[in-house]
Amino acid sequence: MRIGVVGSMQYTEKMLELQDNLKSLGHDAFLTNLASPFIGKSDKEKEKIKIYQKKNKDAIREFWKQMQGADAILVANFDKNGIKNYIGGNTLMEIGFAHVLNQKIFLFNPIPEISYYKTEIEAVKPIVLNGDLSRIS
Repeated sequence: MRIGVVGSMQYTEKMLELQDNLKSLGHDAFLTNLASPFIGKSDKEKEKIKIYQKKNKDAIREFWKQMQGADAILVANFDKNGIKNYIGGNTLMEIGFAHVLNQKIFLFNPIPEISYYKTEIEAVKPIVLNGDLSRIS
């Protein structure tokens, strides 16, 4: 299965680990082509890179292009800013893109308790893996 790994770029290293784990399970997994500058950077540096890429590298469209022909996305939703299983605005858009493209949506962890858009995440009927990548099929 061709699977795009999405989530907060604060967790680029964890997303690369998920990509490797998916590949070891026989999947064709990918991240955004813009991930490499984030590796080994502090959270503050990552935030600056993220803003720069969105404004100057058309990061949102870049990943949209990569999603074409994929079968699914895996949302790497880890704790961030005091929110358990955080999903940010950009990742929410990628979930919407996957839904419109009729791709499966896998969440690594349960749906976060974010009142502003929890129902939107529930509406696309994601498959919650509870950390178990072997459940992807």
